Amino acid sequence: MDGEIAHLLFEDESMIRAYQSLQYNWFPQGHQRKVKTYGKHEGAKLFGALDYETGKVFYQEDEAYDASAFERFLTSVLQAYPTGKIAMVLDNGRIHKAASIERFVEEQPRLEFVFLPKYSPELNPIEGLWKWLKSDVIHNVFYDKTYKVRTTVSRFKKRINQNPMEVIDRLCLRV
Repeated sequence: MDGEIAHLLFEDESMIRAYQSLQYNWFPQGHQRKVKTYGKHEGAKLFGALDYETGKVFYQEDEAYDASAFERFLTSVLQAYPTGKIAMVLDNGRIHKAASIERFVEEQPRLEFVFLPKYSPELNPIEGLWKWLKSDVIHNVFYDKTYKVRTTVSRFKKRINQNPMEVIDRLCLRV
């Protein structure tokens, strides 16, 4: 990587589905808790980047997980970080290695990708963020409308970005 790194970002995508799940729940023996569902596969498709130094999380919701959506996300990241070299650590997802994305990154001298080894989500701290988000937003809860899931996701995003030290304490290794 050429030049000094100003921003170390860990990137990943997640789908927060509108259908719910039971997770880590206490109930009397023989009386399993039930959570209603309407069986639709709607939800919020998120792109996210965790700033390892500050604990801030940059999110963007899109309608699709494809190279065009990822390029829109990268453009937004470059706007959110207008100066300095950005090292973005990410997995080997197909959209990350699409020809259009490779061309986009070549045209952005401030952006450099660092790919994790295959099948190693434990090396990407934003994976813990997705688990945290799902635990707080969808486990053991019923939303009768998809917009309510999106609203709750937005509240979560706002809350954690107001408390970046909580993010660092929970997700990042301190040196």
